[in-house]
Amino acid sequence: MNMMMNEGAMGTLGHLMSKPVTQGAATGATAAAAGGVVSRTLLVNPLTLLAVGVAGGVVAGYLLHRYRKEIALTVSKACGIGKDFALQQKESLADLIEEAKESEARAAQPAPAAAGVDEPATQAG
Repeated sequence: MNMMMNEGAMGTLGHLMSKPVTQGAATGATAAAAGGVVSRTLLVNPLTLLAVGVAGGVVAGYLLHRYRKEIALTVSKACGIGKDFALQQKESLADLIEEAKESEARAAQPAPAAAGVDEPATQAG
């Protein structure tokens, strides 16, 4: 019976390891362990750090150059959206200020007396 439980557990484990999420987690753990070794090597040797920095800069420059049109369009679109949002908020604020002024003006005006209702006369006694 113990043998069958182990086979079932191993089958489940094998099934889980076939899932992309589990494979990604295992790969991430391996990369994190390797990253510790790489970071220690970079800290020990400044020339390696310089070489990696230069290589990263070259790759970033290449990608920026290759996708410069898409980047420019995206930034332009984002700026346009931001401008529209700012104008909409400014208009909304102006509406709120106008409503506040109108309510202050109504509150400052004396309330008109109701038509046909006389105020009770005061009796001196």
